[in-house]
Amino acid sequence: MTAKKSVSTRLLLIVVVSAILISVLNQTFTNVVVPDIREDFGASQGQTGWVITGYLLIFAIGIPLYGRIADLYSLRLVFSTGLLVLAAGSLVCALAPTLPVLVAGRIVQAAGASAIPALGFASVAKAMPPGERGAALGLLSSSVGAGAAVGPVLGGVIAGLTGWHALFYFTLVMSLALAPAALRALPGASEVVGAPSSLGEAIRHFDVPSGLALALSAGLALFGVTEGQAAGFESPLSWGSFILSLVAVTIFVARIRGVPEPFVSPRMFRNRAFLATAGVGFFFMFTNLGSLILAPLMLSEVNGLSAAGIGLVLAPGAVLVAVLSPVAGRLSDRFGSRLLVRTGLIIVLISTLFLSTVAAGNVPVLVAAGLAGQGLGFAAINSPNANAAANSLPRSESGVGLGIYQMLFFLGGGFGPAIGATFLAIRQNAEAAALNPFYLTDVAPFSDAFLLLAFSIMIALFASFGLPGSKQTANQGIEEPWEEPDERGSISRSDS
Repeated sequence: MTAKKSVSTRLLLIVVVSAILISVLNQTFTNVVVPDIREDFGASQGQTGWVITGYLLIFAIGIPLYGRIADLYSLRLVFSTGLLVLAAGSLVCALAPTLPVLVAGRIVQAAGASAIPALGFASVAKAMPPGERGAALGLLSSSVGAGAAVGPVLGGVIAGLTGWHALFYFTLVMSLALAPAALRALPGASEVVGAPSSLGEAIRHFDVPSGLALALSAGLALFGVTEGQAAGFESPLSWGSFILSLVAVTIFVARIRGVPEPFVSPRMFRNRAFLATAGVGFFFMFTNLGSLILAPLMLSEVNGLSAAGIGLVLAPGAVLVAVLSPVAGRLSDRFGSRLLVRTGLIIVLISTLFLSTVAAGNVPVLVAAGLAGQGLGFAAINSPNANAAANSLPRSESGVGLGIYQMLFFLGGGFGPAIGATFLAIRQNAEAAALNPFYLTDVAPFSDAFLLLAFSIMIALFASFGLPGSKQTANQGIEEPWEEPDERGSISRSDS
């Protein structure tokens, strides 16, 4: 029985890690070849941008919806369906004769790909005991780092040799290969505690209005910040999207408080430990992705590096994420998450301040050192923070809870680059001295932009004080019934 469980767990991790890797590669591939797509279709920069924007919007909307599905229905069927939808979208993209068809294919891709992080993390949370989750979540984080490191280089090589269409064929083949394996490896409906016994029953329990309100709030917020970066945050389309996002959030909050079976229990938003992990996830991804956009821009404009040279500067940080994330996950199982998360945040803060004070406008090796420090901090934060989020949730709502966590994590990664780039443009137009009093070279706008990202990490560090200590999270799990968290952020049971 133990051997069978070990084999099943191993297969589960292989499938989920591979799927996340393919999902990340699919995004990093596409980012690299956008200029080639623009040239082939003779489109404007704004038109081609929808290849990225359309995907991101649907991805943000899909994550929380899939998270709720994970609590109500068969993980294996929905995850496999997501892979097949990703494959279908990839085929449309590979054969696209026009840019609108390519954008439509990217939207279909996102509708499938958004199942991968939501259900992947939920599968680990539901299939593995708390004391073993950290190492597994570390492997998932490693696949993100590996995809970020390998994707731009591999995508550039493949596209250079065969054209950008081949990248979508690659995603097609890999998604089709993983779908049958997912049917075997992931938990089914009967293995999800308290899950409805049929798809029809699951739909009746889904609370579609609340789910759509939450998903629309995320999509509108991301569209608002994306449009703000392109047209300015004073544009009606940008601030109008933010207003509609707030309206959708208001509807969501009112709805879950007034229906007997809400999309998510209102108690989740009184769970101090969960809110702390969500805050850390949002603000540290704000800094992480913001840096990964600002640094290449700086290396290109200031240092004159080619795409290959920029890739070499970024690679050490991504390699550190891939190598060290499993180690951090195992340590969080043993010692708890709070110490690792805070240590990682301090490392990222020091590294970001180093980029603002020393590396901006300096030789590329110093930029690589700053980004490597951020990668080291990312490895220390990501899987332990996700582990803390999983441990703060009851099994019956771990799917939707981790879906909301992943949604905020993803939104932080969307807001960081847009706001960072907008702030950079504002400071470039101002032609003023650097805000950082210790900055001494002549690229003040980039120094200021990294200083803004450092401020975001300070907020994440403040949020980390809501994380429970090692005695409250290490080797512990949350079982039913779920009661109110106490003042320390832990959750007690009435029958304990």
